[in-house]
Parts: sequence; C-alpha cells; structure tokens
Amino acid sequence: MASPFSPYQPQLRSPQLSMEQTSREQQVPSPEEQAWAGPEALCPGWLEDEVPDGDIPEDAGDPDSATHAYKELQSALQQEGLPRTLDRSAEPRTGFGPLDMTVCILGSPTAFLPVLLEGGTRCPGAMVLCLSPAWASRVPSETSPGSWSLLLSRGVSFEAGGHSALETFAPPRRANYVMGTFGPGCAEGDWVGELARDLDCPTGGSVPLVRRLEDPLVTRWVLAAHANLPVPPTLAFILGTRGDLPADPEPPGVRLVRLEDPQGQEDLVREEVGAFLGGTAMEPYSQVSVRPAGWRWRGTGARSTHGKEEGAAVAQAVGARLRALREDDGVLLEALVPTARLPAPPPRSPAPRLPVALRICTLVCRSWGDQPQLCQVTCGVGRAEAPVRHGAALPQGLDSSLQQWGVVAPGQRQALATRLRVAAEAAMAALVAAEAELSPQQRGGARARTDILGVDFLLACVDDALELVALSTNSQRCLETCLLAEAMGQAVGQPPGDLPRLLAEALLHRAQCHLVEGKDILLIGAGGVSKSFVWEAARDYGLKIHLVESDPEHFAAELVETFLPYDSREHRRDEEHAERVTELVRSRGLRPHACLSYWDDCVVLAALVCQRLGLRGSPPAAVRVAKQKSRTHQHLQRCRGGRPPPAAFAVPCRRLRSHGDVERAAGAVPFPAVAKLEFGAGGVGVKLVENAGQCHAHAARLWRDLRDDADHPGIGLGWGNAMLLMEYVPGTEHDVDLVVFDGRLAGAWVSDNGPTRLPAFLETAACLPSCLPADRQAQLVRAALQCCLACGLRDGVFNVELKLGPGGPRLLEINPRMGGFYLRDWIREVYGADLLLAAVLVALGSPPVLPARPVARGHLAGVMCLGSEHGPVLSGGLEALRVLQNRGLVRLNRLFEETAGDGEYEEPWLSVACGGETRREACLRLLGLCQALGIDSPRYPVEHFLSHFK
Repeated sequence: MASPFSPYQPQLRSPQLSMEQTSREQQVPSPEEQAWAGPEALCPGWLEDEVPDGDIPEDAGDPDSATHAYKELQSALQQEGLPRTLDRSAEPRTGFGPLDMTVCILGSPTAFLPVLLEGGTRCPGAMVLCLSPAWASRVPSETSPGSWSLLLSRGVSFEAGGHSALETFAPPRRANYVMGTFGPGCAEGDWVGELARDLDCPTGGSVPLVRRLEDPLVTRWVLAAHANLPVPPTLAFILGTRGDLPADPEPPGVRLVRLEDPQGQEDLVREEVGAFLGGTAMEPYSQVSVRPAGWRWRGTGARSTHGKEEGAAVAQAVGARLRALREDDGVLLEALVPTARLPAPPPRSPAPRLPVALRICTLVCRSWGDQPQLCQVTCGVGRAEAPVRHGAALPQGLDSSLQQWGVVAPGQRQALATRLRVAAEAAMAALVAAEAELSPQQRGGARARTDILGVDFLLACVDDALELVALSTNSQRCLETCLLAEAMGQAVGQPPGDLPRLLAEALLHRAQCHLVEGKDILLIGAGGVSKSFVWEAARDYGLKIHLVESDPEHFAAELVETFLPYDSREHRRDEEHAERVTELVRSRGLRPHACLSYWDDCVVLAALVCQRLGLRGSPPAAVRVAKQKSRTHQHLQRCRGGRPPPAAFAVPCRRLRSHGDVERAAGAVPFPAVAKLEFGAGGVGVKLVENAGQCHAHAARLWRDLRDDADHPGIGLGWGNAMLLMEYVPGTEHDVDLVVFDGRLAGAWVSDNGPTRLPAFLETAACLPSCLPADRQAQLVRAALQCCLACGLRDGVFNVELKLGPGGPRLLEINPRMGGFYLRDWIREVYGADLLLAAVLVALGSPPVLPARPVARGHLAGVMCLGSEHGPVLSGGLEALRVLQNRGLVRLNRLFEETAGDGEYEEPWLSVACGGETRREACLRLLGLCQALGIDSPRYPVEHFLSHFK
C-alpha cells in the first residue's frame, strides 16, 4: 500500500535511562547528547545534562520522517496494550464547522500520548496529532488581523477506549488550541515552532516562551523576585540591557552586572567575583560553578567548578566566558548548593552508606480559572558525586524519597509536600504574570502562553532548617519524567494517576473557551445587580450578547452587542411573547448560535424562543413543569420507575388560589407545613405555618400585598400570585448545581445552607464545599439529577434545592437555570469551573469539559446581610469591606443596588464570605469579621448560623 505520508521526516529519539559520572572540568557532549542535555549544574549530585538517547537511523526512503513517527506511535500504542491506528485517510472527513472542537498536538508522537488518549476519552475526536508540517497549513486569520489560523488537512484523531485513526479532512479542520514539542533540542522543534507562531487560537507555548523558560537567569530572576522562592546565590554578567529581563530591582540571591563591552573588564570582573565569593550569601557554601547561560547553551556541558577560595581561577574562568559572550547570553557564577543531609534510619546492613543527592521534579499546569495546579511530583536519587539528571535515573515518589532521606514522621512529610505544592504553584503564577507583561512578538503570538511548566527543586539545609531551593524551569523534561513515573506505577498495578486527566482537561478547557469566542448569544432577561457578572464574563469570553429586556433603561443596554427592549413581564402570555421576540430577532437580521436565560422569570420564554429558532435547549413543557413548584412535585409523584423512583424525592403539596383551596389542602398536607408562592424566587413570602388558620392569615396578607410584578419585581409575580402548601421536611438544606448535557451528568457541586430564622425561610449562611461525607453528597446529586431528568430537563445548567434527613434527600424545588446569588462566583473560586460558560456551551451543543474529579482549592463560608438588620451598620462599613475584597480577604456578592422589600417580604442585600484552607478557618475568619463590623448581633446570631458547618 502506498505511504499516506508526506516527504519530510524529523529524527525521533526514545528516552533511555542510565547514569553518567561527572568530573571537575566537564567535556562538551556530542550533538546527540546536546539534544537531550539540561542547562544546570547546581550542586554535587545535581546536574541538568541529560544522557544521550540511542540514535534512530534516518529513513532514507522517507526524508520527511512522518512514516517513522507513525511507526513510533504504533509502537507506543502497542506497549500500552491499545489497538493500532486505523488508516481512514482514503475517505476524507467532512462537516467540521465553527462549533466543532479541535485540540492539535504538533510534533512528537509520544511526548503527549497519555494526554491524547485521555482527551480522546473525554471528547472523542477532538484531539488530533499532527506528525508533519505537510499535514497543516497557515492562512491569514479572518478574526484577528496580523494573526494566522492553523488548518489541518491530515492528522491522527483519538477516540474513546484508546482507539485512534489516521484521517484526512476536507475542507481542512481549524485548530481551536495548539500544543507541541517546542523545546530546544527537539528534532521537530523548528517546524513545530513555525506552525504555532502568531496563531489566532490559544497556544500552550512557543519557541520564544520556551527559550525564556530554558534561560536560568531569566527564570531565577522571576522566581526570586515575584514568587519569593529561594534560588542558588547567583552572580550574572550580561551584555547591554537584555530587554528580556524584568526591570525590577535585583531580587534576593541574584546579582546582575551589565557590561557594555566584555573586553577590558578584568578589574570589574575580579572586583565583582571577589565580593560575591566573600559575601554573606556564599557563607554556607564551599563550591561554585561558572557557565554560560541562555537557551542555546542548554546541555552543552560548558561549565567549570571551583572551590570558593580559588578567587583568581574563578575570575579567570568568568573572563574566558565573557570573551565569547553574545548579546542574549550571559555568564553565571553560582553557588553549588548541596542537598540537605538528614539523620538516616539505621542501615539494614553494616556496609558503609554512600552520600546521595535528591532532585525534586514538579509539573504544574494552568488549570481552571487560570489558576496554577500541581499535577505530579517525582524525585530522582543518585550518588552525591554524580549528576542526577532528567532521564538518567528512574523516578520515584516524593513520600518514599523523603522516608529514604530520613524524614520519618508522616506529618513532616505531609508538611513538606504542602510546601512543595505552594512553591511550585507560586513559581508558575510568577512566570505566567511575567509573560503577561511581554509583547505579542516576545511571546511568539498574542495568544501564546505557557500552559504546562516543569519546576525543579532541591531540598537544602538553610540555617539548620529544610528549605526548598528553586533550581530551574523547563517546558518538556518534567513532563516526560512524570509521565514515565505514571507508566511505571501502572505496570505494578497502581491505579491510573491524575496527570493525563489534569493535562487533558486543561487543554480541552482552553479550546472550549476559544470555541465560544465571537458566538452570538440571545439572552432573555437581564436581571439586576446580582447578574452583573454576566456582562463581565461575556466580555472576557468574547461573547456577542443580544439582550431582550423589559426595562428600556436597563444599565446593561450599553454593555451588549444588541439591545432589544421588549416588555415580557406578563409571563402568562409567554407564547405570544415568544412569537414577537422571534420576529424581533429576525427583523434585526440576527442569527444567534444559542439562546438562554439566567433570570428566573424568563426561563420559560427562553425555552419557547429556542424552540421557534431551532436552537438547543430543554423543551418548554419540561421548563414549565420545573418552574411551577406544585406541578413539579405532582409530576414526580407519578414517576414510579427506577430504584428508587423520582417519586421518592417528591413532597406532598397542593396549589392555593383561594381560601377554599387552603381548606382542601389542609386536609391533604400534614402540619407543620410551608406556604409559599407557586412561582416565587429568592425565598420571598415563604413561611412555616402550624395550622390552617395561620395558612389562611399568611395567604390573605400575601395576596393583598403581592399582586403583580410591580409590587415586588423579580420574584415571579409575572406568573401570578398563586401559592402552594407543602409538607415541612426536616433536615439540613443544600443546593445542588448540575450541568447536564443530552441527559448525561457533566458536573455537580453541593453546597450547604445554614439554619433559617423560622418561621421565615430566608437564607442566612452557606458554605462550600459541603460538610457532608461523600456518600451523602452522592445521594443529593443523584436525587437532583433524577428529578431533573424525570421532568424532562436534559440539557442545561440547573439549581436544585433539597433537604437531607435521616431517610435521604427530599426535593424542595428545581430552578431550571444557573444557581443565583453567590453560587456561580463561589463554585468558580473553589473549583475553577464556570457555570456560565457551561450553560453557554450546552446551549451551543458542545459538551462542557468540567473537572472529572473536582478538588476544592479551599473553603468558603458566607453570611447574608439584610437591609433591616445591617443597613445602618454597613452604611459606613461597606467601603471597608470593598478594601478587604481588593486585598483578597473577603468575597462580596451584591444582590441588589439597595435593600429590596421590607418586613416579611425582604430579600438579602449582600453576601459576605471569607475563605480558608479549612472550613473551620473560613468560619472563624467570617465570625471575627462579622463581630468587628456589627453584622453579628443577638437578633442576627452569625455564630449560630455557622454552627451547622461541622
């Protein structure tokens, strides 16, 4: 069969593992060694030079090497026990459009293989491997002048179950996200870097960014100055201003000497070297290294080591390097920091114990909400006089390495692991922030940024205490080492780790963020101040919002692409409104990609408009069932299929439209019971009634005071003021926020509510994550999902309120839209997932990529503030709260511009929350804040409201 590949073949190498001795003056490796060598020589037992891999002969019959790369891929799949790639290239695939996701990996067939396989399981067909420059082309971008779009005419796509296929795409498939092997020394680096340059889609790296990461002077400067991480004491000589270095003052541990001309600088060099060797920073160390620094010197081995007392020899070595200095290079004089030596456990044999060195390799990715997340840690251990290099020793786990090192107490090992996580994530945050200050040209494109970062650390002893010293960063080596450790663990029966999943989720998430850019979204109902985040998020995601809103003077009119004023407040006429809104949209020539609503009053209207425009969404009938509370429970009571059936979660209730209905309901619903508005929102008018008389009195007041939307906007009175009486359910109250796509659960988050001030049910406090054990949270999620599906809600983001008692979950109500108040903000802060983005993706018909195993980054506890209780207190304290919010000490969610309602119809005005590493810490901070500001009082006992969160 004729080869399906084009004629260019990059040379590929397979990692080999070995040890290599080092000497006082190291030899320059061969070109093969340079391709895999590392740039650092930081201490005895720590050198970054990697061992050369075995050469693979060129395929003379295929100079493009795509055939060989393809064979490498098949070999790797076989080693994983997976089927060979199916060749479907003879039948071009068609039909890829602007709503189809494509994550393109350029270059090596093995570097990202576990990530490709995981991504193929999460989003079948979305991950595409490009093995040759002839498989892709660059065309001028239609959306970003000066940028380019990457089009794939051929690629290997990955499906669920480890299946892959070689495919051709006609017309070519547009990339939504690009990642590749950009690193220096990668055989395919040149064409990968050229294809990925200046793209209009997000790019997880670039040649310029990788060169910054591989330059120890740049990275140490950033890590010391902005991440506050210890680095080896370093004296650097550079030519000119070196525009790639930050303009900050010199950070601790790094001294920079700028030279206009390296010739004739002997006196200055001797003076600087003498001051460095005799300075306080060098007191703990006895040896130094002299070497050139810069990305092109990575792995050359051009270094020498000296005793600290050999000042003349050190100055001579620095001078020799300076004579060959280029403008973008430097010469480093650095301390050789020895690995900490701890009291080791008694040896098992009388044989002498040799000193060893430890290298800690961390891999960090840019995760949800652009927050750094530590993905994996491995360690390399070797003899102290020999280098421990990436690819030169089999990796092992951090915990076992620390035990081997003599850190016996589990608490100490856990504390070191926590410090390592904080340090690694701080390193990435600092480097990402520094990248943001660069110009598009310096980054290799306006959309290029580092998404995966390796950071190497040394466990040193500083002032008799263990200290993590940041040694260097890299773009590829830590990834390869960590993936090797992952494969080794699975070979001995360990369950699959999180690394491929975390990386695949990060790449797919960035691709989905790009997928929604420029999409036309028809939004029904603007809401109030509590929905202000919608307009900020629309700007950040690049959405074009076309807003249908009843208030012609709404503040959002200036914040959207198109403002369509239309009065739809009388929602009992939503069928008529839907026809007119559809006509209005078509008359403006709008062709929205999706239609949805975040505002409770407008969810049925949005479903009707979706139906008329042929857009994706839950059926109007299903949304009507969920919107009308009594109808929800009565419908579920008829759903008897399943184990348990949805009927098990329903609560007896009756609709109240007259006092006669109250009498009939009193005979069917046991007291105490809850009386509330049939279409209500925000907890307004909800009350515990002990008997029929109290129910009559409450209904009379409510029907008198709340007749239509003008009496109290935004609580559902556009649907009328009918009520319902439902059985009171004891237990704790919880919110479950669900993302459902095509009837399948894509994500779920459980939060807890504090006790209400009976007889009213206005929310007082909340916390996230839930205090409940995992099995009880699972009960709530399953009950919420079954109730939604039973009502016909198969696509969307839904908020479900439940009570949890000894007998399990019972439903309170389903809100067929994204959770209100603070929920979107809190979930995004704690877990990184954005409910708003998920709702847009579902409406576009794209399955949202969400954390498969959500891990909380911290805890939040919050309390609601009422105008009646806290208005005078907060009139002067609100500014103080804003200051605290700007410092990251509190989270504020303004629900109304001013206090809403009064008396028994009052709504919360403001949510004030504090975070912490633990729930207890968050609650204590919040309680202290509330006591200091006067939010806590005998009438509003915050300590009692928080007492349930244990």
